[in-house]
Amino acid sequence: MLQVVFYKTQSGNEVVRDYLRQLPANDKRKVGEDLMTVQIGYPMGLPLCRPLGDGLTEVRTSLPSKREIRMIFAFDSGSRCLVVLHAFIKKARQIPKSDLDLAKSRKAEFIMKGG
Repeated sequence: MLQVVFYKTQSGNEVVRDYLRQLPANDKRKVGEDLMTVQIGYPMGLPLCRPLGDGLTEVRTSLPSKREIRMIFAFDSGSRCLVVLHAFIKKARQIPKSDLDLAKSRKAEFIMKGG
């Protein structure tokens, strides 16, 4: 089973984890279950995961609150862990460019820090 690491800002804030903690309890449970499934079974494909290119993959979770949440992560081969870089409630058919760009910049920052 791979370790899951949440992206941290330079000041040490776990912004993705903080975002997920704000979800209702049933939604948090479902996100946790899906993330654990990926943690145990990585690499995996649809319907739970979809590659986005540039080493990024999304976890696709249908929440009990009838919303869709997406978590974008990268596999760090050096530390053999999944790095959750960004999470957001899906509102459009495609991932907004701003969300994808944010995940890419966080991945680059994570790699520069050496994990």
